[in-house]
Amino acid sequence: MMTLEKFEEASELVKKVTNSTKLVYSDYLSEQSGGKVYLKPENMQHTGAYKIRGAYYKISTLSDEERGRGLITASAGNHAQGVAFAAKKFGCKAVIVMPTVTPLIKVNRTKSYGAEVILHGDVYDDAYAYACELAEKEGYTFVHPFNDIDVATGQGTIAMEIFKELPLVEYILVPIGGGGLATGVSTLAKLLNPKIKVIGVEPAGANCMQASFAAGKVTTLPTVSTIADGTAVKTPGSKIFPYIRQNLDDIITVEDDELVAAFLDMVENHKMIVENSGLLTVAALKHLDVSDKRIVSILSGGNMDVITMSSVVQQGLILRDRIFTVSVLLPDKPGELCKVSGIIAAQQGNVIKLEHNQFVTTNRSAAVELRITLECFGTDHKKQIIKALEKEGYKPKVVRTSL
Repeated sequence: MMTLEKFEEASELVKKVTNSTKLVYSDYLSEQSGGKVYLKPENMQHTGAYKIRGAYYKISTLSDEERGRGLITASAGNHAQGVAFAAKKFGCKAVIVMPTVTPLIKVNRTKSYGAEVILHGDVYDDAYAYACELAEKEGYTFVHPFNDIDVATGQGTIAMEIFKELPLVEYILVPIGGGGLATGVSTLAKLLNPKIKVIGVEPAGANCMQASFAAGKVTTLPTVSTIADGTAVKTPGSKIFPYIRQNLDDIITVEDDELVAAFLDMVENHKMIVENSGLLTVAALKHLDVSDKRIVSILSGGNMDVITMSSVVQQGLILRDRIFTVSVLLPDKPGELCKVSGIIAAQQGNVIKLEHNQFVTTNRSAAVELRITLECFGTDHKKQIIKALEKEGYKPKVVRTSL
């Protein structure tokens, strides 16, 4: 059972392994939402995510015999690092089963804490099934990433810190994968202030908790598809479902494109790297009426590999019209490319890629295709450049950008 006494005990214990993640007031998000938005930057934890809290508290409750058998878990990455780090602190063996699509940074960091890593399956649920097999076969003690009351209690220590810093908080936004974090945070928040609103946020392509709420019971999604790999869960926790159903006020979902935009917001306005799952609570602000309210968005983690980061940045720039591609037909004769470049330069557009296709028509002298990928300042500037090309007699057509 989750009690205030256990939350207090967990809060003291996790101080041994956590960094102090003080609330960060966001002028930018406050202006955008009309509320007073604070960020809880769990991406700044030693392991790059909040998961160390639940892992350490859970392992602290195990007997010496249970720890001595070795620990095993399944994780999309952040819980893996939490268990590996905590196991090292307690001096016991840790085996981690991770989906094959887990970002490289999470795999390498987990190994760096001394854990044995096994890659298996495409999503968390596949890795979980294999980890259960190994636990039964080898006698390991299983540390569940979310479907465990002690783990959820450890995660809930975040709420204790929020209330100590911002006693008058009115909304807490929390990401949901399997539901451990949302369970701990919402349960403790309601114990401390029954009137507070705690909103869960899921990826639209992995909304297992929302589906379970609608069905009134734990429900398994047939598939999940989202760039938020840390919350790509098909089935929420059955042990924690009663708590989360009682204490969570609402669940909303956000699309992947919204996470991409939120990533740019965090980088440009807060100089923070936050992984896609951690951005759920930032993207969710646009879905809520929080005018004049005190809101805390929990940034659950920041473990994102460079390749994923690069892809998200590129996609974000394209979505915001900071990069776009136009196709222009022009005669195949000297000086035409220079003329088009001059028009773009006069409008302060920056050409970053050119593609010249002489085979767009059988009559090359009549027309060849020039695809120009440009960097600009946004939608208005993009329209300005296109208008300038049209004014000079060209018929620019916006096409899909491929970098």
